[in-house]
Amino acid sequence: MEVAPRPPGPRSLRAPRHGGRRAPRLARSLGLYRRWRAPRGGAAGRWRPVGLHPEGRPPARPAAGHRPENHSEPMETREADGDVEVPPNKATVLRGHESEVFICSWSPVSDLLASGSKDSTARIWNLNGSSNGASNQLVLRHCIREKGQDVPSNRDVTSLDWKSDGTLLATGSYDGFTRIWMEDGNLARTLGQRRGPIFALKWNKKGNYIVSAGVDKTAIIWDAHTGEAKQQFLFHSAPILDVDWQNSTTFASCSTDRNIHVCRLGCDLPVRTFQGHVNEVNAIKWNPSRTLLASCSDDSTLKIWSMKQDTCVHDLQAHSKEVYTIKWSPTGPATSNPNANIMLASASFDSTVRLWDVERGVCFHTLTRHQEPINSVAFSPDGKYLASGSFDKCVHIWNTQSGRLVHSYGGTGSIFEVCWNARGDKVGASMSDGSVCVLDLRK
Repeated sequence: MEVAPRPPGPRSLRAPRHGGRRAPRLARSLGLYRRWRAPRGGAAGRWRPVGLHPEGRPPARPAAGHRPENHSEPMETREADGDVEVPPNKATVLRGHESEVFICSWSPVSDLLASGSKDSTARIWNLNGSSNGASNQLVLRHCIREKGQDVPSNRDVTSLDWKSDGTLLATGSYDGFTRIWMEDGNLARTLGQRRGPIFALKWNKKGNYIVSAGVDKTAIIWDAHTGEAKQQFLFHSAPILDVDWQNSTTFASCSTDRNIHVCRLGCDLPVRTFQGHVNEVNAIKWNPSRTLLASCSDDSTLKIWSMKQDTCVHDLQAHSKEVYTIKWSPTGPATSNPNANIMLASASFDSTVRLWDVERGVCFHTLTRHQEPINSVAFSPDGKYLASGSFDKCVHIWNTQSGRLVHSYGGTGSIFEVCWNARGDKVGASMSDGSVCVLDLRK
């Protein structure tokens, strides 16, 4: 299937307008638009490096062929309101990017940390045993072909996602291309150019398809092996902010048009459309059993949807400002922690994180230590801890049962993304000053 070429557009991220208005804020990990929708006078617009942070020693290399299990070594915690600061020798700052780092994600099978930046590169940092993370980075330069030569695209890397077996990394860029990289940093394939920036992309669990979406209001399923566009889905009337697979052929998408569509490969119409939000829908996530879909919006609400009905199962109202992102805990049915209750975390521009009991539709913890809007939340693999990152330059780590703050790290820039490694003993964070930080939480 041929994908129409993208018309040339302005370089500046602050300039483009879509539908007569400034382009929308991205969902979850799409940090570049945060500059456009950040509160006036807030952290955005004041970003500046404030010097290097002391570097600690990365963890030892795992045995060859070892796949990290879904548990961690005992975590050092301080269940009190006293000293929760992560000591300098437990924080490794990785430098190499030349501009803001919007996104980061650990390999699902090893201590390789991928990051994506405004500097038109993604990087893979090897934290498997080196004492110097900077000397073990692979630079994935995003280039375009001009006059028979590869030249830097000079466009932001907006999204990235690891294949489930950790062998390939997909990246999406403001230049409209989806690229697939091998874990050694070599470019495996470039997928056809979109008609605008890519805001979200995801591998399906089987690893044969990638869905990408963005400004052009279209979601496309790509065959990762052949590079063929299998099907285009043109049902939204405005930019798509997030996508998430329900199974290997069915995915959901959300948009600034306030709608959520569930689409299936081979079907000419959405198999379900969810309507109810009254403002832009920023993020969507299927629960681990893939029976419920959570969404969050600029209307300050979260909603829970079921494929069995058109109306929402729960309308969760507690935040006072836009809800920026959501995450399900890796607990309950269809997880490796089946005996633990499932939770939903929401992060808002009201500077709070809330933990929800979705079965009852109630908030059971409100986490209030951040001072500015929160960009990212992530559960540890066992669901016992939650990391959060904010414009206030802090990464906080919370006990999900007690709601207590157990670790806190003050970074050198606003925090765009936080993520846990597969072992659950390290947290990665990407920052506005061009750095990536790794917190070692082992005793």
